[in-house]
Amino acid sequence: MLTATQLATLKAHVAANTNTIPAGQPWSGSFVDVAVKDVPNNSDGNAAVAGWYGLTAAPAFKVYRQSVPMSEIMLNGFNWTRVDNLSIGKARIWDWMFNADPFGHTIDPSKANIRAGINAVWVGTQADLDVRAAVYLHCFRDAKNGETVFASGAGTAADATGEGPGTTTLTEPITAQDVNSALNLS
Repeated sequence: MLTATQLATLKAHVAANTNTIPAGQPWSGSFVDVAVKDVPNNSDGNAAVAGWYGLTAAPAFKVYRQSVPMSEIMLNGFNWTRVDNLSIGKARIWDWMFNADPFGHTIDPSKANIRAGINAVWVGTQADLDVRAAVYLHCFRDAKNGETVFASGAGTAADATGEGPGTTTLTEPITAQDVNSALNLS
């Protein structure tokens, strides 16, 4: 469920959105090629608008993922010999970043302190910088249209220091009910 501020932001975005509802989606209905701002505020129209906001953004906008499992990073071509070469302090940082999650062994690279930890651990030799770059490849994804409405940042792929992707405050997909609530704000 969106907050009151997010609903107001969504309302303004819908009112100005000239992108059109695409064909071939189960929610497109009779609204194919209709601008989002011109779709009627009814159950079918709100489903079509919510569907558009659930599509992957084009042009692409990259956002940091909010949960990246340790296993995804460490089991996909990770250079294990570099872990052996970490100082005790850096190894502890690397371990604690993942163990700080109460749900277990994930990091949230959308948080600046997690990116600072990655940068502090994987620094120095070219081999360590290569590991850092490999870690960051797992830390971002393509945003949905709805996420871009609530995003900040450049929205590009992460560079060698993790900069580039945006962050978004949207944590759940926009629903037809969200669209209805936004459009009916006074």
